[in-house]
Amino acid sequence: MVGRVVAVLMLPLMLVGCVLTPGKFVSTLTINADRSFAFTYVGEVVAIEADDSVRELTDLKPADNTPDQSDTKPVDNAAKKAAAKARAEKRNRMVAAALTKEAGYRKVVYLGEGKFSIDYAVRGTLNHGFNWPYNLDGEVIFPFVSIELRQGGLVRVKAPAFANEGSRAVPGLPGGAALSDPAGRLDGVFTLDTDAEIVSQNEEGGAQTVSGRKRIEWKATPALKQAPTAVLKLTALAP
Repeated sequence: MVGRVVAVLMLPLMLVGCVLTPGKFVSTLTINADRSFAFTYVGEVVAIEADDSVRELTDLKPADNTPDQSDTKPVDNAAKKAAAKARAEKRNRMVAAALTKEAGYRKVVYLGEGKFSIDYAVRGTLNHGFNWPYNLDGEVIFPFVSIELRQGGLVRVKAPAFANEGSRAVPGLPGGAALSDPAGRLDGVFTLDTDAEIVSQNEEGGAQTVSGRKRIEWKATPALKQAPTAVLKLTALAP
């Protein structure tokens, strides 16, 4: 029963097969009161394979269950690992190829062993939400940075991938079972630059004023337990 429940909970990861997570990086988000914005990310992106973690979770059984016959069959672990690695490398090359076709990617290089070198930059107007990275062809559906438009000219910026929130745990599993935590690779700086009113933010050092603009800088490491978050007030959208 536990295995079936977990299989349902983990279906998105099972479909994707891997999750992209930041490595070493520098990222800047500029948001102006007039709703113009610019976003850059330069550095590493690491693919965390979900297959093995999901398989371990979906195989969970009550302690007193009698193992079925498949549990006693000899397993060629080396061959399984080699096949899994080959699948992962193929998938990662596919992800790199898909990303190079998307506007904004100035460089996408797959370095092997699940690591990518990325140079991304985009500009636009915040008359709609923004999520990055997000690419259906590459099966990239878990964004690092999100901008949500709210009522009253407010926008909320949140960067869930730039912190170690411990959110990989699967609710309801015995012992707080979780996927392997990718935050150990996290080593970056995320800067929010704005001339808009800052309604709230969660960096304890607060905003610094630089050349008449406000800057908030988060050190993205495994020690950062809350995702960088800020709410800004911009000019209202035209009706």
